[in-house]
This record gives sequence, structure tokens and C-alpha cells, in this order.
Amino acid sequence: MRLTSPPVPVFTLERVRFDEDYRPLDNTRITTNFANLARGENRKENLRNAIRMIDNRFNELAASDNETADRYSVDLDIVSVSVDLDEGGDGERFPIIEVLETTIVDHRTGSRIPGIAGNNFSSYVRDYDFSVVLPAHNAAGSGFSVPDDFGVLHGNLFRSFVASDAYTQHFAKAPVICLSVSSTKTYQRTDTQHPVLGVEYRQDEYSLTD
Repeated sequence: MRLTSPPVPVFTLERVRFDEDYRPLDNTRITTNFANLARGENRKENLRNAIRMIDNRFNELAASDNETADRYSVDLDIVSVSVDLDEGGDGERFPIIEVLETTIVDHRTGSRIPGIAGNNFSSYVRDYDFSVVLPAHNAAGSGFSVPDDFGVLHGNLFRSFVASDAYTQHFAKAPVICLSVSSTKTYQRTDTQHPVLGVEYRQDEYSLTD
């Protein structure tokens, strides 16, 4: 019997600039905050306001030698990642995650400073885990529980992407991921405040999204 290795996933990246003309890609998650801003009659105004808020906040944090608070701006690219699991990458691709790539523009020197990749993280597989796998697992049960392999596929796909040639060819830095989650629990403000990340909130009860 001939043993064959599992196919190596082939990742494909697509980029779209987040600016006042931003229009989500066909395969983007339509529920992301960025996609929501790009809807309706006031879409351009919404996008301008969001970009202005990002630039203002960055200049506030980078206050040194920046007296007029307008030295920098932040370019954002939304990177959509698709995967092909067929041998050789000849099969059908399906989208798995979206991340942000940042570039800092110094308008005084004209330089462009590569930022980090990752940031706001969007995962189709994580959506599937919560909206399909979890309800199906608890459909016939008497109490709430989580499957033993819950989130494993999501984690394995992300690790595989970060370890891939596609990642290293497009990104020079390790990813930094910020997840936006919801919870029915009440969070209490602590005395801890990070200069960039802000105030820490904490709750001691178990929550699936913690």
C-alpha cells in the first residue's frame, strides 16, 4: 500500500485599499465593520470619517516632533486570504480569513514605514464554528457544552497560513491579532491602562468568546 502525504494548502492573497472609494471584494465577509461603512448614501462620508479618526488617533499617539498633529497618516489594506487544499493548488479556492496590513506615511520625510499585519481579524471558519457547529452539537443536549475539537480547524488553518511561503512573501513581520467578540457577561473596568491598547476590562465568569 502506498502512503501519500496530505496535500499542502496553497494560499492566495487579494488586497484592496481601505479609502473613501473602498468597495468590498466579492468574497469579503459582508458583516465586517469595514463593509458596513461602505454601504448606503453616506458611504463616502462614513469612510472619510473613519479614516480621519484613525489618522487623528495615530498622530495623538505619535506626538513627539509632531506639533501640529498631522505629520502621519495610516494606509490600510484589507487582505483577503483564500486556500486551495487540492494537490498542486489546482482546485477551487475558498476564502478563510481577512486581515489588515498597515503602512505609516510620514508626510514630513516622505517615507513609508511598514506596519504590522493582522490587527482586526475576520474568520469565515470561526463564523461556521459558532453558527453551525456549536448549535448542532447542543441541539439534542440537556445542557450547553462545546465539542472537543471546537476551533481546531480555525486554528490549524491560521497556523498553516502564517507558516506558509505566501505569508513570508507578503509580510515581513509576525501577525498581531485583535479579535472583536461579544459576550452577555458584565465586564468591570480595572486600573490597568495601556498607552495604545487603552483600558483593561475583566470579568471572572466563563464566556465562550473570552
